[in-house]
Amino acid sequence: MCGAHLNRLHSCLYCVFFGCFTKKHIHEHAKTKRHNLAIDLLYGGIYCFMCQDYIYDKDMEQIAKEEQRKAWKLQAFTPTVVSHYQCTMTGGIQKGIEHLRDLGIGEKYSTWEPTKRELELLRHNPKRRKITTNCTIGLRGLINLGNTCFMNCIVQALTHTPLLRDFFLSDRHKCEMQSPSSCLVCEMSTLFQEFYSGHRSPHIPYRLLHLVWTHARHLAGYEQQDAHEFLIAALDVLHRHCKGDDNGKKANNPNHCNCIIDQIFTGGLQSDVTCQVCHGVSTTIDPFWDISLDLPGSSTPFWPLSPGSDGSVVNGESHVSGTTTLTDCLRRFTRPEHLGSSAKIKCSGCHSYQESTKQLTMKKLPIVACFHLKRFEHSAKLRRKITTYVSFPLELDMTPFMASSKESRMNGQYQQPTDSLNNDNKYSLFAVVNHQGTLESGHYTSFIRQHKDQWFKCDDAIITKASIKDVLDSEGYLLFYHKQFLEYE
Repeated sequence: MCGAHLNRLHSCLYCVFFGCFTKKHIHEHAKTKRHNLAIDLLYGGIYCFMCQDYIYDKDMEQIAKEEQRKAWKLQAFTPTVVSHYQCTMTGGIQKGIEHLRDLGIGEKYSTWEPTKRELELLRHNPKRRKITTNCTIGLRGLINLGNTCFMNCIVQALTHTPLLRDFFLSDRHKCEMQSPSSCLVCEMSTLFQEFYSGHRSPHIPYRLLHLVWTHARHLAGYEQQDAHEFLIAALDVLHRHCKGDDNGKKANNPNHCNCIIDQIFTGGLQSDVTCQVCHGVSTTIDPFWDISLDLPGSSTPFWPLSPGSDGSVVNGESHVSGTTTLTDCLRRFTRPEHLGSSAKIKCSGCHSYQESTKQLTMKKLPIVACFHLKRFEHSAKLRRKITTYVSFPLELDMTPFMASSKESRMNGQYQQPTDSLNNDNKYSLFAVVNHQGTLESGHYTSFIRQHKDQWFKCDDAIITKASIKDVLDSEGYLLFYHKQFLEYE
């Protein structure tokens, strides 16, 4: 259908149909024909489109292993096979084999099974730490080093980001810096080891603070800083140090970076500017690490408010009369905005300056979506904190705010997705950063999710158990959501 190679070909188990998984051709077939089972032709795994996951069957696994063995006997590397790939043009058989391996051909996949030696070690060392639902590993307080609560709450959110935790605890960081002692990524790796060591005493993050002061000088000093500003600065330094860049000169567009920070946090924001005369559209896509959302009560006019006081549920949020929701803020963020006569743009179709409308939508969603509720207002006339309560859900569907959903959304109005099986854009809340107090004097705390439905409040060195109600009733300043389903690329 698409003519592409190595796109995880699957075969329908109901009829004779082959489609690739990456480009979702097998998904389209399953949806139209209601054929909900398919087999991965490379590894033999059975995929269920109702569950949206691979399902385990012992008999099928045994059959897959046997067929894999037969297939690899037939595809053994020989000079005859390699000659089909013109190995002589690339410098002989060995280079031909390496070329095939670069293409992903010839690398036999085998599941891990413990050796006799490993089984013997496990028998002689039966005492192992088990992760239970009541386990507190990963929960550790942080000492406040003098108005550093802004840093502590962001560290708690980052250390409980699932993919970031998996990356550092599997020791995948390889330092690219000339001086590892100045590498913030190395310090984060050490921090993860400290958090998940099982120690209960509060950790003193003095090295982290020193490195932040060194690499983000605008945050240096013992004054109270903004947690959102610290988050962006930390992600920027981590991104640069992943690439071995100490001063930012080598930092490329994050959109084209494959470091762990950008794999997890970077999304693509699409901006469509439409000429009001010829209706020509100019589109740009920019990378983002977070989305800043305006709130009612600010000097910026807020529209639209909640659909009404009818008790309707939108995106899992119950609408109470007068209550603003996270969905409302996202609807406002993605509505078309008339730029006016004072902000005319030069239209490439009209070849003259014309009035236009601008609309922002999500082209590519990040694995972790961070929403910044703009509670601190700084203008020429006033500086104040906006305390408007914003209701946010445990689960969030971003489908209505995607660029691909633009046609099905009229003037920014929310429309419930018709495909209930599409979970690609669904997120779960895992961390909330809050600010108590005023603009001049305040304190940051955070809620983090340890296990499903198990939440804890982190207040510097003190960690206490929290209820879901405590989390959802909190004011909310930074909201961290994680994708529920991840596709292998």
